Amino acid sequence: MPLLVLLVLGGIWAFLAIANEVREDETRHFDEATLLAMRVPGDPSDPVGSPRVEEMARDLTALGGFTLLSGVTLIAVGVAVFAGRGKLALLAVISVLVGMAVMNQLKQGYDRPRPDLVEHATLVHNASFPSGHSMMAAMIYLTIGILIARTQPRKRVRGFVIAISVIITLLVGISRVYLGAHWPTDVLAGWALGGAWAVAFWLVSMKVDPRLSSELPANGSDQGEEVDPA
Repeated sequence: MPLLVLLVLGGIWAFLAIANEVREDETRHFDEATLLAMRVPGDPSDPVGSPRVEEMARDLTALGGFTLLSGVTLIAVGVAVFAGRGKLALLAVISVLVGMAVMNQLKQGYDRPRPDLVEHATLVHNASFPSGHSMMAAMIYLTIGILIARTQPRKRVRGFVIAISVIITLLVGISRVYLGAHWPTDVLAGWALGGAWAVAFWLVSMKVDPRLSSELPANGSDQGEEVDPA
């Protein structure tokens, strides 16, 4: 429990530290260098790699889009409801809705322009900081990954589920920079705050649904299938 609290506080601190550096324009060199490293030298309009790689990046960035994240959330909430976890489902809905509201307020508050150094290879609508795709991907995929992992008795399965959640979150953020839709610090801030939000959701969920904290074997060992005592 103390470690989870530290993770939440660490994520919030990282977000605020990045935001402060962005406000003072201390990240410009890093942001510009990273963006240009993903473009063909001498042609900022052309991302490195073949057109197929660019199309793959668009597919990956869609994993953090509103439509797909809404679908994933509805599926997860539906599973929780049918599993008799109504309180947990309601908490998940509240977490996502409040998270989206916070993200939009932050975008309006910081009002950072989108990158003008390179052409955007995907459609953009609002302010740049923090990256909404990165923050919401971290918030939702990590939350779902944590919840699924906590229902698994095997350490290897839990580790695999968490790893997949982290990889998806990282790929979404990287694709936003690759496509020129965000400065790298937008993505880093989104990851930090979204990750902290997911861990905070987990802490609250253990209070709302105590069964979550008691589903694993007490010793946390990598046990096999449960043996029928009969």
